Amino acid sequence: MFKALIVNKDDSGYSTKLQELEDDSLPAGDVTVKVQYSTINYKDALAITGKGSVVRKFPMVPGIDFAGIVEHSDNPNYVPGDLVLLNGWGVGETHWGGLAGRARVNGNWLIPIPAGITPEQAMAIGTAGYTAMLCVIALERNRIIPKSGPILVTGANGGVGSFAIALLNRLGYEVVASTGRPQESTYLKSLGASEIIDRAELSSPGNALAKERWAGVIDSVGSHTLVNACASTKYGGVVAACGLAQGMDFPATVAPFILRGVTLVGIDSVMRPREQRVKAWSRLAQLVDPQQLEQITRKVSLAEVVRLSNQLLAGEIRGRIVVEL
Repeated sequence: MFKALIVNKDDSGYSTKLQELEDDSLPAGDVTVKVQYSTINYKDALAITGKGSVVRKFPMVPGIDFAGIVEHSDNPNYVPGDLVLLNGWGVGETHWGGLAGRARVNGNWLIPIPAGITPEQAMAIGTAGYTAMLCVIALERNRIIPKSGPILVTGANGGVGSFAIALLNRLGYEVVASTGRPQESTYLKSLGASEIIDRAELSSPGNALAKERWAGVIDSVGSHTLVNACASTKYGGVVAACGLAQGMDFPATVAPFILRGVTLVGIDSVMRPREQRVKAWSRLAQLVDPQQLEQITRKVSLAEVVRLSNQLLAGEIRGRIVVEL
């Protein structure tokens, strides 16, 4: 028996409940993992509350991330006792996810937890840190280096934003953080932000082109914020877009792209090839400061997840939440 958060939808409506399940209720897969830790991402919160069309199949165990120890494997890459983690691949959407004591998945979705990172730390990083690392790699790949100029990070108090600031600072970049919670300025500066701006500067409709300010942008907000970030990016700059907290719309013009040569890079963390995942996690193992990780992380029980999901969607959660199974 194991505990699991179960999302269901039937004639009585949408519901998320904590239940006890038998091992034989697990879906098909060639690796069974004893889940030690999971986390709550924005997508998880949408799935748990029913405020977004995330879950495609019911009943569903939400949780797009998990870390734990292999209990059974028919996959040649893993044996019992291996420490593994998973991000994405439709887990928590079309295949049972990580907010449960056990998970059974396709072993090709897993990667080993890098040396120097514990399962708890892996989930403190989670998809948020992994996505932030992919964004940083995109800037590097497009030749945006510290001397290119300041990097704007939107949604700075969220998981992706917090990690983006810390990683960029560790690599020597100057970071400008955009947030709707100016009272968190001390926290953001402790992560490495040199300047804090109010998100209101970017969140309303603006001009097709604005004053050149950033060499690069990591945006987890979308909508007008992403449009204005592009409009104020310097000539030859790069914008990495990875989220839609403000909205999925992109009411922009082509002006930044054809007049300033700005590059807009889409960051997908869900279906990213395995070798790119391994590379990103290897970089995270090198760059993440364990003390800073502890500073931005809060550990909770499975029973607290529904309440905290509502708070996360309301913008009331700072940093990362680790769920201990």
